[in-house]
Amino acid sequence: MSHIPAERCLSIIQLLSEDAAELPLGTIAETLDLPKSGTHRLLGALIEQGWAQQDPQTGYYRLTMRLAILGQRFYVATGIPDICQPLLDQLAATSSEYVRLAVVDGNQLVWVAHAQGARGGLMYQPALQSDMVPLHATASGKIWLSTLPVEQAVQIVLNSHAFQTPETYGPDVARSIEQVMEKLRVTGERGYGIARNEAEQGVSAVAAVVRAGEDGSVTGTVSIAGPSARLTEGRIEDLVPALKAAAQEISNLWPARLRRDQPMDPVPLQRLVPERRLNGGNS
Repeated sequence: MSHIPAERCLSIIQLLSEDAAELPLGTIAETLDLPKSGTHRLLGALIEQGWAQQDPQTGYYRLTMRLAILGQRFYVATGIPDICQPLLDQLAATSSEYVRLAVVDGNQLVWVAHAQGARGGLMYQPALQSDMVPLHATASGKIWLSTLPVEQAVQIVLNSHAFQTPETYGPDVARSIEQVMEKLRVTGERGYGIARNEAEQGVSAVAAVVRAGEDGSVTGTVSIAGPSARLTEGRIEDLVPALKAAAQEISNLWPARLRRDQPMDPVPLQRLVPERRLNGGNS
């Protein structure tokens, strides 16, 4: 059997998963550059297998809860909720800011857990439109990229189409590969990532790596993010020791399942769905 129908089905699932989208046939076909007839057949197969459903009133298509249930089941099986979440909660309480954990998945970082430490007043809560981390615009992305060989980091950034929509990011985001590489050089020398007004205006963040691979490779990042008015340069420096301590503790306790499943050499990034803004904040 050809692998193309499977890829196209996954493309549809990924598209419909964005913001729990409910879309008409024409929009799905146009977005994925597929013929309507073929898209209709694929949607029929997804409905038959219980992955999608069609609204009887509007005719629009949406995912069922099956994907969410399987994802939650896998997430629990990784051990992250039991092992990592208490450490994130503790760091959030210590910093009184928003804390997130991201894991390396091939050539990208994916947000997998978070904790809110702010209890009142000005509070940062990112618009989680995507689980994917904007690598060139976040503290987490920059600290991870800074640990990779230069050629590999360049390829990952270029393949992510980072510079196609600069207007969707903050005013201080890097707008060329040369600017990104300079930021990565500074980040590598510093030993932790910082982002100010890059993914979002008015938001600052600091991030450290989680090294849990058997060879000491980076398996994820931990970040603290908050309003720039509160998360100043001086306060970021004050929070770095607690951030690094949390990252080290997570490294020591990293779930065995994830430790075994760490990918080998990343492969060229390929997106099933055309590039969209990855709005995830500066962290």
